[in-house]
Amino acid sequence: MERASLDFANLPFAYQKTDANIRYWFRDGKWSAGELTADEYIPLHMAATCLHYGQEVFEGLKAYERPDGRVQTFRSLENAKRIQRSARKLCMQPVPDEIFRDAVQRVVRANRRFVPPYGSGATLYIRPLLLGVSSEVGVKPSHDYLFLVLVTPVGPYYKGGLTPVRLIVEEEIDRAAPGGVGDAKCGGNYAAGMRATLPVKEKGYAEVLYLDCREKKYLDESGSSNFYAVIGKTFATPASPSILPSITNMSVQQIAKDMDLKVEQRQVSVDELPRFNEAGCLGTAAVITPVESITYRGKDYVYAKDGKAGPITAELYKRLTAIQWGEAEDPYGWTEIVPGA
Repeated sequence: MERASLDFANLPFAYQKTDANIRYWFRDGKWSAGELTADEYIPLHMAATCLHYGQEVFEGLKAYERPDGRVQTFRSLENAKRIQRSARKLCMQPVPDEIFRDAVQRVVRANRRFVPPYGSGATLYIRPLLLGVSSEVGVKPSHDYLFLVLVTPVGPYYKGGLTPVRLIVEEEIDRAAPGGVGDAKCGGNYAAGMRATLPVKEKGYAEVLYLDCREKKYLDESGSSNFYAVIGKTFATPASPSILPSITNMSVQQIAKDMDLKVEQRQVSVDELPRFNEAGCLGTAAVITPVESITYRGKDYVYAKDGKAGPITAELYKRLTAIQWGEAEDPYGWTEIVPGA
């Protein structure tokens, strides 16, 4: 296999053109067989429901080159389940498991030369996208849909890898409300959050940490990922109907239990900030990113004084990434080899 001519060791977390994406159309009550194409643009009617009424959901997962040269994905069925939940919440046609899996495997094979080599620290990011494409000017669901999967090789989301990042608690802007679409992975959630995230990045913070919108008392999640804290021998992560269920968080909770940590998915009060021994962000892009400090009402609560991840965070990261990269046995059945890649 001839590898793409990219500097895989220094890739940004950004879009790079690859050889193909794959598209499935839902028309007349059934899905098409899927077509690979090199076209980077999609035909959309100007009155498409995704443009006017926000019928758009997406996912994010990764493909990894293993030490033996084979390529594997991580928990792709959970991504399929999550995009189905998101689709139903926005009154869209869900993508069946078998189509989701077929799309991921076919598009990875078609772009095998863009899968970063093992040891580079880079991965092939996979972005499934579901759009309502019917032309409607009245507020109603689309009857036709486009399911598209693109891939792009990426470096780490946070450039330092396990280097801790700084967060600041956001008190004025709400990410999402309970009973709304905070637990769906739809583009509008991210667009609305930019007005909170962009100003703090100019001040040197990596992200905001949202509070619940009802009481402004409980930690929610960051702008791009779930959040957790280590309190003694307890792994605590916020529980809220407005939080996007993270597949990485779900996985890390299992690993934490196997490390004999107590796992609590509960309301985590902002008043508990002084009790945290360690803290971090969790997500497909972020993986596990340790938090150096959290700023709240002008006070910095520091959890990584020496600029290094705490011992529990470091061990969680080690165990998770060893499974994702195929360096260690996968006792949970989370990974799947991509045939022919």
